[in-house]
Amino acid sequence: MAERPEDLNLPNAVITRIIKEALPDGVNVSKEARSAISRAASVFVLYATSCANNFAMKGKRKTLNAGDVLSAMEEMEFQRFVPLLKDSLEAYKKGQKGKKEASEQKRKEKDKKTDSEENDKSREEENEEEEERMEEEETKEGEEEEAED
Repeated sequence: MAERPEDLNLPNAVITRIIKEALPDGVNVSKEARSAISRAASVFVLYATSCANNFAMKGKRKTLNAGDVLSAMEEMEFQRFVPLLKDSLEAYKKGQKGKKEASEQKRKEKDKKTDSEENDKSREEENEEEEERMEEEETKEGEEEEAED
């Protein structure tokens, strides 16, 4: 848990970016207003987390999940945001699935490349061994011919 209340505040850069994206161009926000919005956002996050935790505890779980958060939003009387949150969650899941599939594809391609390189190395080693055997045989034949003379 945080040692000081200020530790629970969201980063100013994040708050500033959100404010700029939410307001039309040319609208300025004072430092005091930005600070108040930051504190309000932090309180909201803590309250939503607490409510979601209550739903997790009712389900005898220690891990909060998306359903807990959505239920908390309804309990906090933010029902109108639930459909948007569900859409965002679906988009996030699709993005994660796409990333996972891309990662698996890269891994398979890397494995194929590694297997191919290993096969190439095995062939090279076999060829080198064959050459060494042939050289040894030639050397033995030469020695045998000299011994016969």
